[in-house]
Amino acid sequence: MSKFPLFIITGASGSGKSFVIKELRRIMPDYVVLDYDGILQFLKDDSGKVDKLQIQSIWLRVARNIAESGRKTIICGLIKPEDIELCKDFRFFKHIYYLILHCDEKTREIRLRERKTVKDEKIRRINKLAKWFIEIADKYEPQMPIIDTSITDVTEVAEQIRDWIHEQNRLH
Repeated sequence: MSKFPLFIITGASGSGKSFVIKELRRIMPDYVVLDYDGILQFLKDDSGKVDKLQIQSIWLRVARNIAESGRKTIICGLIKPEDIELCKDFRFFKHIYYLILHCDEKTREIRLRERKTVKDEKIRRINKLAKWFIEIADKYEPQMPIIDTSITDVTEVAEQIRDWIHEQNRLH
């Protein structure tokens, strides 16, 4: 069986990952687009925590099953490459491609405060994580492109993601 690529749209909280899913599904009907956060509520322990390796392993197994059915998958969620590499099903993919959604700190803070439950300390941690994503983007092969969602319309963001995915499929 030939291996399929997997596409991961990542970035810090508030960068627009969940927001772009509906538009990606509309313009990329041949792909299965998954919302990483969609199952979190079912996997929390009694203290409200989630085992990151467990959830990422579940998503990779789902993506593997989709690939075995002859389709490609896009996962949108806060996923770090080094975490995915620990998953048992990592080796079943031809390659895992990452794209980072990013926005400026002011935009991120506005988006996060709309969620009502995000406090100042968490916003500081999220901003630090966003900077980390920018710092590591060029350390991977191929390097992770960054799309700034601060003022870019969701349709345009989805189109940029689509174009990038088609380019990766063409090149590799």
